[in-house]
Amino acid sequence: QFFKQGLAYQSEMPINWCPSCKIGLANEEVIDDKCERCGTGTEKRKIKQWLLRITKYADRLLKDLDDVDYLEKLKTQQQNWIGRSEGTTVKFLIPNSEFLIDVFTTRVDTIFGVTAMVIAPEHPLIDKLITAENKDKVKKYVEMAAKKSDIERTETEKEKIGVFTGSYCINPANGQKVPIWVGDYIIAVYGGGAVMMVPAHDKRDYQFAKKYNLEIKEVVSGGDISKEAFTDYGVLVNSGQFNGLKSGEAIKKITEWLENKGFGRMTVQYKMRDWIFSRQHYWGEPIPIIHCEKCGIVPVPEKDLPVKLPFVKKYEPTKTGESPLAAITEWVNVKCPKCKGPAKRETDTMPNWAGSSWYFLRYIDPKNKNCFADFKKLKYWTPVDLYNGGMEHTTLHLLYSRFWHKFLYDLKLVPTPEPYASRRSHGMVLAEDGKKMSKSFGNVINPDEIVKQFGADTLRMYEMFMGPFDQMISWNTQGVIGLSRFLNRIWQLKEKVKIDKKVLCPAECEVLLHKSIEKISEDLDGMKFNTAVSQLMILSNNFETYEKLPISIYETFLKLLAPFVPHIAEELWQQLGHKNSIHLENWPEYNPRLIKENKFDLVIQINGKFRDKVSVPQEITEKEARAIAVSQEKIKNWLKDKKVIKTIFVPEKLINFVIEQ
Repeated sequence: QFFKQGLAYQSEMPINWCPSCKIGLANEEVIDDKCERCGTGTEKRKIKQWLLRITKYADRLLKDLDDVDYLEKLKTQQQNWIGRSEGTTVKFLIPNSEFLIDVFTTRVDTIFGVTAMVIAPEHPLIDKLITAENKDKVKKYVEMAAKKSDIERTETEKEKIGVFTGSYCINPANGQKVPIWVGDYIIAVYGGGAVMMVPAHDKRDYQFAKKYNLEIKEVVSGGDISKEAFTDYGVLVNSGQFNGLKSGEAIKKITEWLENKGFGRMTVQYKMRDWIFSRQHYWGEPIPIIHCEKCGIVPVPEKDLPVKLPFVKKYEPTKTGESPLAAITEWVNVKCPKCKGPAKRETDTMPNWAGSSWYFLRYIDPKNKNCFADFKKLKYWTPVDLYNGGMEHTTLHLLYSRFWHKFLYDLKLVPTPEPYASRRSHGMVLAEDGKKMSKSFGNVINPDEIVKQFGADTLRMYEMFMGPFDQMISWNTQGVIGLSRFLNRIWQLKEKVKIDKKVLCPAECEVLLHKSIEKISEDLDGMKFNTAVSQLMILSNNFETYEKLPISIYETFLKLLAPFVPHIAEELWQQLGHKNSIHLENWPEYNPRLIKENKFDLVIQINGKFRDKVSVPQEITEKEARAIAVSQEKIKNWLKDKKVIKTIFVPEKLINFVIEQ
């Protein structure tokens, strides 16, 4: 369907290539310019790849973030990866040539300050631009750039280096000839693979110009270009008829002027690239395409789907870079579905993220042989209420899965445009030495050994207690031991339990229990597992101070404990004489009357406008209210680098910070 809808296509793409594994690698599989699998240095190589046009869905992928419950940092990651930019595409003609260079810029107000053009080493015109006297040095530079990853090439702190091609292009704004350089910090697939260099108003260009003695021409006033680039908006100077205009207005008028002359147009660009969808390995879903010399690319008929992998003894990558499937002639050689002539199957397979983008839909209706799931069942069960995963998958995997689902939605195969109603992320568990766990470091924690020594519940609860759920936390064996002791004390609590109804719960114990129900319920909803465990510890410590414990209190405690240590809670529940599982019990409810305190919501204002609120004691002083207010994250952002002129405090109501505008 992707192919039929025009969203799948083949193209020669520069990819990260491991000469040892002899396979193409995704960017995330390259660590410090080395293959994640074998540690060999990678290089760039062009091979024909299948791609999916995810860029066609870019605006929808951005807009629909408003309709889902993701943490703001996750939404920001999605937005940054898509990287939508509104700007101007400008045509720079090459003298005595039929060729031109298209450049995308968000700052066309600086076009009169262009003193050079920098193109990517992979730019399609590079061979046509190199003059004879510059051929050798440009060729060496391009070969060197091919060994670097995109991440290394675009690293902001690295010194920017380049080489002159010997050719020039014409700045359409003023007709001046500017030299064309090759720079490896330019990426071929973004902005046309070329950048107009304005050293006076771009930090990267400024460094480049200083290194190679290029002209630095001020065209936006407001800074001191003898010291550094001025990158803010300002008023145009040295810009002909546009002098005196503010940058925002100049961008609009210069774009219109270039468009009227045939040298520019308003454009929207995306940092996101189309999804490279093929892999040159054996494992993975086969791409259902057949290549016929007569008919070209032909999709496998739906009646013949799915295409299944053949059984092979040797599945290592080939020396040619082709998939190992290419060597299995009895599988590769087929008849063309159109002309019935000789044809060959596509031997590339799909990436791992193809299947992981939609597999959950199959859980809804796993035995359905007609479609992946009944539409009524999909309507009932989707979107997924909560998708929890690692932070490393909050950009690409989440983006690809959302794209895949939107495509299914357009085909009317699923009822919702978004696959996940809510998305949360967990942090990584590091080794005790603070490093990422790795066999090569010898610091891997084997969970089986922890379970064998301390039990599965201890491991489960320790992982929830060791720190905030969404942050990186180092493993601590002493912490496991401490948690094990805590669970032993919980086990011993049952000796205090009395079935006698005359055993009453002290008032302070009952209040603490209901406060604990409230907090643990809220913490579970907020995935604040570590503070929920802390509250269980506070509650059990309180229980230990009594000689006798009413069974009703203990039963409620076990219900609170059950999500954290399901096996221990189940065993203790059964020992109380219950036949049904504790996990089928209703969750405890707290009594609002018992947890009510003398508190109120303190409204926090900035210059008279509501910015946040926080629950505080009624007797709070102005000094205390101020300290609590300025500690709130939202208020910190509002007060950052601002001077508070005056503070207005209204007891039991609000606090207002008057700041400089």
